[in-house]
Amino acid sequence: MAITASRGLYLYVEVLKAALDDEIITDDEASILKVLSTALGVSPGETGSAMEIARNIEASPFDDTSQYTEHHMGDATTYQSALVAALDDEVISEEEWNMLNSLRSLLGIQPDQHALIEEAIRSMSEEDDNGDRRLERLARFNTVCPYS
Repeated sequence: MAITASRGLYLYVEVLKAALDDEIITDDEASILKVLSTALGVSPGETGSAMEIARNIEASPFDDTSQYTEHHMGDATTYQSALVAALDDEVISEEEWNMLNSLRSLLGIQPDQHALIEEAIRSMSEEDDNGDRRLERLARFNTVCPYS
């Protein structure tokens, strides 16, 4: 079945490539990818093809990627969803940091947007049973992988 190129699929494939750097997708990485597939509108049927594209088994449908790199409304929310998914497990692994940095770069998240996303996560933590631990992991994420 031929897959249709879209911005969401392009972003998903690029983050999937980052996840596959070590050739293994952990449960934590899979959680982030699941959140991303929903946020980016990648159907469950397309995720298998995305995996084959990321592994260079299937030909990439993305001839001109410039049309996928423009900033769109909702990009910050997509990044925030992925960051929260990473923060909600016990540890943010190096592989997860790599995925998040790749996504942040692809979406063109600027320092002021990142700061607003952090503030939103801090605000949510006050209403969330997992909030304190999420903030501890956010502080560690910012220390180990600062916005640059």
